[in-house]
Amino acid sequence: MGEFYQLKDIEKIGPKKGVGMLYTENEFMLRLIVHIVAQSVKDVLMSLVDDGLVTMDKIGTSNYFWSYPSAALQLGKNKLKDLQASLEKEKAKQQRLQEEIGEAKETREDTDERAELLKELAELKAKNKELMNELQKYKENDPVLFEKKEKAAAIAKEAANRWTESIWEIESYCVKKFNMDRTAFEQNFGIPEDFDVLN
Repeated sequence: MGEFYQLKDIEKIGPKKGVGMLYTENEFMLRLIVHIVAQSVKDVLMSLVDDGLVTMDKIGTSNYFWSYPSAALQLGKNKLKDLQASLEKEKAKQQRLQEEIGEAKETREDTDERAELLKELAELKAKNKELMNELQKYKENDPVLFEKKEKAAAIAKEAANRWTESIWEIESYCVKKFNMDRTAFEQNFGIPEDFDVLN
């Protein structure tokens, strides 16, 4: 008959049995990583629960864990079945695309018009590449990029002003609460005389 465990039991047994698999009376219990340290047992166990290799159930106020070879075997079979179905679907898709390519090649004629269009396409691609390279030279003057930089600068300015005001609040608190001299506070914390919000 199979056994079930609480987390505290597994934390005690795990580090001792950490090599390979944990067996109790010839019953498969848990697959554990080699050389498990006590602190990682819970993480490994929850990972096995997430992967469906270990079952967890709450009974009363306690969580119980168990795993049997038949459950792991069934999980593996189901995964294999899903992967095989996915593979068959992709093979059918590949076959269909190959047929479409074959049909397109058979029906397509190498006419003078097609050759002219391909030549024009190659010229346009070359021209596009040339224009993109030219555009890169003027990227710094891009109005969209300029607007983004302006927005980022405004956000940074607001953040800096919030920090400045927060420092003033802390300074006022220390001056009032601890009867500190404002100049001494500023000297101790390296606050310059011209420290102020940004305009």
